[in-house]
Amino acid sequence: MKTIRRLIYSEVLKSVAFVTLGFLCLFFFFDFVDELQAINKPDSNGYGAPQALLYVALLIPSHLYELLPIAVLIGTIFVMSRLAQSSEFTILRTSGLGPWRALQTLLLLAVGFVVLTFAVGDYLAPVTDRAAQLLKVRYQGAVGLIGNTGAWLKERQGDISYAVNVTSLGRDGTLKQPRIFEFDAQGFLAAQVSAPVATVDRGHWTLLGAQREAYDMRDPANPRIVTTTQPTLQWPTTLSTEMVSVALLRPDRMRTLDLFDYIRHLDANGQAAQRYEIEFWRKVFYPLSCIVMIVLALPFAYLHFRQSGIATFVFIGVMIGISFFLLNNVFGYLGNLNNWVPWITAAAPGIIYSLMSLAAFTWLVLRR
Repeated sequence: MKTIRRLIYSEVLKSVAFVTLGFLCLFFFFDFVDELQAINKPDSNGYGAPQALLYVALLIPSHLYELLPIAVLIGTIFVMSRLAQSSEFTILRTSGLGPWRALQTLLLLAVGFVVLTFAVGDYLAPVTDRAAQLLKVRYQGAVGLIGNTGAWLKERQGDISYAVNVTSLGRDGTLKQPRIFEFDAQGFLAAQVSAPVATVDRGHWTLLGAQREAYDMRDPANPRIVTTTQPTLQWPTTLSTEMVSVALLRPDRMRTLDLFDYIRHLDANGQAAQRYEIEFWRKVFYPLSCIVMIVLALPFAYLHFRQSGIATFVFIGVMIGISFFLLNNVFGYLGNLNNWVPWITAAAPGIIYSLMSLAAFTWLVLRR
């Protein structure tokens, strides 16, 4: 069995690596073509071809995270189909590779792909994606703009609640044009603090050049606005740079723990967290889709191919894999619209396709 595992693992790894390399080269080319329009513009501040190549290269881990499951599917289908076509898999079966032992062998390989996908998506991709965004900031001045409004966050401290608006993140991680709206226990606007820039420290924000407007409504007949200006103002808060990044950037590009902390913050402040909960559980279950892809590919080893038919079956398998990812996205949108249970929304496509592939595998083994 050790020799059989070495044969299957080496073939699958080489095939998956080849497919992954092909996809990454394709996406690298597309990303670089998209960046050509930003090269050497009058307002690009020296953003040229070397910087564009570096920016596109920093996006490779994010693409690797997104492409690994589909690359695992295509690579494994190709290997299983080729082994079936050349009757090598038939020889392996007569050498003691039973159906459930074959499934167990491939599942062990799938666990390795799961670990790799999780490591890339939770450790490598967030770091390189952030570095790519900071590289863009260095030449374009800001990152993470959401329309013209920026990001909105909320925090409650005792009876006082705050609504916070941040336009963008600066090249050094500072917050651009933050505005803090303070509401009293009755929900009335009590004060507004604004500043050109703010830095985030542990447990507080430091606003530079802060201007505070306090609304004195004790005498309704004679309301007053008291404006004060301070060179530096420290505002105690639990909002961190990662939380602002989640609100400004795509949540699927964040680390799982950062998303979890942001969901806890939203729950603590009575805000809807359905979208982020679904993204959190999708990040938890997404690496496990490698197991689904392996299980989907295994039945192809038990098909009988003609010389001209292998390409058709491989194409069918690839379309099945693409439909899985489409269904995964559709479930995410439907779960957000219909307020479905987040973890069920994220896990349902994988469960459905796993049951389908196991049923096909069982039918091919028992009936044929």
